[in-house]
Amino acid sequence: MNIRVGMGYDVHQLVENRELWLGGINIPHTLGLKGHSDADVLIHAICDALLGAANMRDIGFHFPDTSNDFLDIDSKILLSKTIALIATKGYKVGNIDATICAEEPKLKKYIPSMCEVLAHVMEVDLDAISIKATTTEKLGFTGRQEGISAYTTVLISK
Repeated sequence: MNIRVGMGYDVHQLVENRELWLGGINIPHTLGLKGHSDADVLIHAICDALLGAANMRDIGFHFPDTSNDFLDIDSKILLSKTIALIATKGYKVGNIDATICAEEPKLKKYIPSMCEVLAHVMEVDLDAISIKATTTEKLGFTGRQEGISAYTTVLISK
């Protein structure tokens, strides 16, 4: 068995007049994330980790923010396409471990839904998805509620 590990990171700015999408679900909040797509930082970090583990560059290479094909796209579509891309090299997802950094909104109650959506999109067992949420104790851009970031580690195998 060939196994590989990948790490992903993404950050987007919080702005008015945008919906907040995290982990493939819409979360009620006064601010949303700015981006070319729906700006789902968690899914973007997962895509980068998967692509990196498969040695297939990054999300910007495959889904550039200069292309109208990806304007306002649902990031679950990007994740599905990423799963198909790594499959071309014979890889499948082993597990995902992710952390979302946000001061507000509190994400605890949304995590089970995120896990269900991501497991469905990636066609993996629910137990293969771990998502945690934390704050930065009011430090940095996250602490000032200027943005949200996500970190992920993935294991893929063939």
